[in-house]
Amino acid sequence: MPTAAPVLLVSDHVDGSVHVLTVPDGTVAGRLTGRHLSEHAGFLALPGGRVACVDDRRGELLVLDPFGDELVERAVPVAVPAEHLTCDPSGRRLAVTTGLGRNTEAWSDLLTVIDLETGDAARVRTRAGEPGVTVLGGGDPLLVLRHREPGALAVHRFADLLAAPPGCPPVTPRSVLPLPDDGHGDAHDPGAGRVFAATGEGVQRARRKDGTLVAEAVIPWGAPARGWYLRLDTRRRALWSTLRGGTPDPLRWPEWTNHAWRHDLDTGHTLVTALGPGLVFRLALAPSHTAFTRIHPDGDELVLLGTDGAVRRCPLPAMDGAPRRGGTPWQGVQRRAVAASPGSGWIAVTRGGHGEVHIVDAETGQEAARPRLSTPLHHGGHMALRTRGDGADGDPVGR
Repeated sequence: MPTAAPVLLVSDHVDGSVHVLTVPDGTVAGRLTGRHLSEHAGFLALPGGRVACVDDRRGELLVLDPFGDELVERAVPVAVPAEHLTCDPSGRRLAVTTGLGRNTEAWSDLLTVIDLETGDAARVRTRAGEPGVTVLGGGDPLLVLRHREPGALAVHRFADLLAAPPGCPPVTPRSVLPLPDDGHGDAHDPGAGRVFAATGEGVQRARRKDGTLVAEAVIPWGAPARGWYLRLDTRRRALWSTLRGGTPDPLRWPEWTNHAWRHDLDTGHTLVTALGPGLVFRLALAPSHTAFTRIHPDGDELVLLGTDGAVRRCPLPAMDGAPRRGGTPWQGVQRRAVAASPGSGWIAVTRGGHGEVHIVDAETGQEAARPRLSTPLHHGGHMALRTRGDGADGDPVGR
């Protein structure tokens, strides 16, 4: 049902459900069943408070409108398993790459492109792997694939891909820009026509010049660690990541070091803030805070980093089935998802395996509600928090 309050979408991708909650009270305003959303591709913010996501089981891209009369606005067939999801700055042209899914090695090279305005869609073959993707706007939009081993940014005309004949034909990029082989993490700054890729040596950046990309100087991490996740801050034109350091052995994950990394795109200034040991990955952006979850055998916490540099640590109740010492933090364990909106002061954190969502006031760190859903939120689930007109669609990469 229509609402003016902030709305939280909560996906249990294993159980196959999506709950819609009003914030901060946590009231369930709607639910989808039989929908197994890709946690890796995540939610993509679209104009008007809408979001896009991919149902990995049905092979459909969904456009959801949590502020409208009908939650599912559109469903478009796409190739799966979905790896990454993105759109051009207008939110009209979307792309979905395919990756590992539940396989041990990459096997699919299919890329789906969609024009939401015309309803056209096409599938083409590119290169098997775990490709990241961005779509640069303008009069002649470009689609950029970030490949690994060998690393490259491959540039295609979106119009050429959309006009591909049936049968999933192979396509050849118009140009290729070399990258290190260990790229993981993508961002796109629409205002500057730049794309960014996280690698071991730093953040690679390239800007659009006519129908191709031109490499620019690498942004160093400025710490003995690297980021595996990258996103654009639509509030203050900055890039964010979490830097993971220490031994790469996943069995020693409680010893991993973690730092919040923020690079101001206008001044070039980089700020690195210690978050503590354990498992920290994705982050969420509220008006005056950036939110992280930290999982550790000695206790979990929500970490709120204010724009003034202040750090607030909010303890979280333990999860049954949480990662343990001597095991990995990835396989068969529960985790946490975190969500925020640049138009709302509320933060949401899941308690994987318990079906609980903590709704927290970012200014005080106090919990306002803890709704319990009808599914366990396996692996922590995944979430998106939207406020109508919050500007989150200024980041055109799925999260």
